[in-house]
Amino acid sequence: MKIIWLGHGSFRIETQAQVLLIDPWLTGNPVLPEDRHEAAVTGATHILLTHAHFDHVADVLPLARKLGVPVVGQYDLLSHWAENEGIETVGFNKGGTVDLGGVKVSMVPASHSSTFATPDGPRTGGSEVGFMIGAEGKTLYVSGDTDIMADMDWMGDYYKPDIGILSAGGFFTMDMKAAAYAARRYFNFKTVIPCHYKTFPILEQSAQDLIDGLPGVDVIEPEVMVAVEL
Repeated sequence: MKIIWLGHGSFRIETQAQVLLIDPWLTGNPVLPEDRHEAAVTGATHILLTHAHFDHVADVLPLARKLGVPVVGQYDLLSHWAENEGIETVGFNKGGTVDLGGVKVSMVPASHSSTFATPDGPRTGGSEVGFMIGAEGKTLYVSGDTDIMADMDWMGDYYKPDIGILSAGGFFTMDMKAAAYAARRYFNFKTVIPCHYKTFPILEQSAQDLIDGLPGVDVIEPEVMVAVEL
């Protein structure tokens, strides 16, 4: 399994015969150089979307059309897109699991919001979620944008993820200390990869508090477009 950070909350995950783009944000992403955009998305088989904020959804529809791949995510928004945007979708909901060519993706709760701007003000785009991704004998938890929540208790016990990709930049999500607390209390990760940080000055710029808070866990500070192989 290769996990490639595209900056902010965006990832490329290569596993089995699938290439999953998680919340691929290219346009305006200040930490992903424009000359790397093509390499970031080439060969993708699916796009997974956690919620509708611009820094997660801005490139989803254009990429789905360009690449000819389905968007996988929360039913309410994706059923609307399937009817009105002319793209292929896999819309499901929390508690559901879909099989993407041997890669099992289960939808789990997150605690955030999911809106997009319109001329009439913000509109709700479904609800915010995370994913448990099972492949190659591993389970990867993609938290999406979230705070600490009690649901992490049963999620950690039921899915038993080995790897955690945790939004941990603070201000909009958990910060590094909170992410470390959540990982210690609710999960038994072997590997943790922080995200949703460094992008803007308002976010945390270092994962040191996460590292210090998780002794015995391999906390990997990702580098943009550099594969983490697990």
